[in-house]
Amino acid sequence: MPNTINVRLPDALQEFIETQTKGDGLYESVSEYIRDLVRRDLERVEAQKWQKLESILLPGLRAEESEFVERTAGDVIGSAKARRHAP
Repeated sequence: MPNTINVRLPDALQEFIETQTKGDGLYESVSEYIRDLVRRDLERVEAQKWQKLESILLPGLRAEESEFVERTAGDVIGSAKARRHAP
């Protein structure tokens, strides 16, 4: 069963929600409108995560092959362990 959340709103926000959900409004109910807002916000947050990952990976993707250093899995694991135990 879906959960219920109670929210107190100033009159101006309540009136705005009513324009979105009554008569010519885009939504049939307040619940539908709020769910859509939350979904859009979730999509925005997920997009930000992907953008951050892309910004981290992009320099490596654009690097010249000569900039790469060959390392074994053991090298990488050893470096990670050393960083984890460093003061």
